[in-house]
Amino acid sequence: MKNQLVHMKGTKDGLVLRLDDQCAYQDLVEELERKVSEGGIDGRVNVSLDLGYRYLLEQQKQELINIIEHPGKMVVSKVLSNVITVDENNAKMQGNLCDTYVGIVRSGQVIQAPGDIIVIGDVNPNGKIEAGGNIFVMGKLKGIAHAGIGGDREAIVAASWFEPTHVYIADVIEVMSNEKPIVKEHAEQLFAYINKEGNISYDRLQEARKIRPLLNTKGGS
Repeated sequence: MKNQLVHMKGTKDGLVLRLDDQCAYQDLVEELERKVSEGGIDGRVNVSLDLGYRYLLEQQKQELINIIEHPGKMVVSKVLSNVITVDENNAKMQGNLCDTYVGIVRSGQVIQAPGDIIVIGDVNPNGKIEAGGNIFVMGKLKGIAHAGIGGDREAIVAASWFEPTHVYIADVIEVMSNEKPIVKEHAEQLFAYINKEGNISYDRLQEARKIRPLLNTKGGS
C-alpha cells in the first residue's frame, strides 16, 4: 500500500496539513493537488501548513500555498517548519554565548553582549550593561542594567551588591529612585526578574534556580 504523503487534521482553528518530509517533492505536489481537489469543505477555512524537516526554496513554498488556496476554500494562515536557516542558527548560537568583562564599567561607558554577560568588577553610576541574555555582576552594580535586550523576558539581572539606578528586562523598566524594601535592606546577593504579572521583582540569588529553573547554567544541589 502506498504511504499517505499528506495528512489532514481538523482543529478548533481550522485545518493542519502535515506533509511527508521524506518523499520526493514532485510526489508530494501530486498528492497535495489530489487532496485539495476532493472538496468536502464548506466555507473558507484557515490552514496551518506543516513542512516538518523538509527544506524548501521560497518558490517551492509558494507553489504549495498556491495549490492549497487555488480551489478558493482554504487559506494558508501559517507555515510551520522544523528547519532553520544558517542565519537563524548562527543567531541562536550567538544568543547562547556568555561573555566575560573584567574591570570597572565607568560612568558613560556601555558594555554590550549578544548573550549572557559576566562582569567581574563594579558598574559605576551612569555605567551601562546591555545583554541579549542574563547579566551577572560579580561586584557592585550601581549603574544601569538592561538584560534580555532583544525581548527575552526570562532574563535576569544579578549582582553581588545590587544598587542600580535603572533596571531594564526586555521592555520592562524600573527606575530605582524609590528603592524597594528588599533592595534597600538586602542589596547583597540579589537579582531582578519579570514576575508572572509582568512586573520586575527582586529576590535573593539563592532563589534564582527556583524562579528561573531553565537558566543556562550548571550547578549543584
